[in-house]
Amino acid sequence: MAFTLTIDCGGGGIKGSVLDAAGTMRAQPLRVPTPYPLPPDLFVKTLLELGERLPSADRVTVGMPGMLRHGVVVATPHYVTRSGPRTKVDPELVNAWHGFDARTALAEAFGLPTLVLNDAEVHGAGVVAGTGCELILTLGTGLGCALFDGGQLAPHLEMSQAPVRWGMTYDTYIGEHERRRLGDALWSRRVRNVVEGLRPVFLWDRIYLGGGNSRLITSTQRARMGDDVVVVPNTAGIVGGVRAWNLRADDSR
Repeated sequence: MAFTLTIDCGGGGIKGSVLDAAGTMRAQPLRVPTPYPLPPDLFVKTLLELGERLPSADRVTVGMPGMLRHGVVVATPHYVTRSGPRTKVDPELVNAWHGFDARTALAEAFGLPTLVLNDAEVHGAGVVAGTGCELILTLGTGLGCALFDGGQLAPHLEMSQAPVRWGMTYDTYIGEHERRRLGDALWSRRVRNVVEGLRPVFLWDRIYLGGGNSRLITSTQRARMGDDVVVVPNTAGIVGGVRAWNLRADDSR
């Protein structure tokens, strides 16, 4: 039986646990604040130290924000800032992260087979039914997005960086900063508007709303979204670390 160390990396915190082949956690998830500034070497060190506090594993799954291809970072939104989300971008960090082979670096650090995906993709792996077109949106520091077709992971779309209103991207429009500013009721209405706005774009069979803030969507707005909208727990970001190995085609995502 293979045990999987799964680490879910967010803008505000990094958490992880070890799961058995059935996706059952062998230990309570551990969480540490995301350190800033965060160059790639500190990122690797932080994950390694977190893993050392958890039971031993046979392989590693890491979900992180941003665009990744073949385990290599193309762009990441939060880790290039000087003090965390919504602070000034550091050009040196942009250069350091662009082209960073996260999968190879983490595999060497842990000494284990390692899979590195966008965090929403790992989250989605934990909840998709595996039939039809399924979209996952994660609501947290910003917006995460992953698309599955028949249980197969589609190429990543960085929807978070697309413009939506008033010069805002989806990342800022329904991110944590705006939730705190608006309050849960008005923010929940924004989330519903985003879902309805994306409906004709994806024509999904089912959409899942996950991430740490999905539980804050008001019951009124949930009821108005329709039966094809499912709110899922944030633990999917860890539980998905096991199924992610079966959903990938060739380690290339």
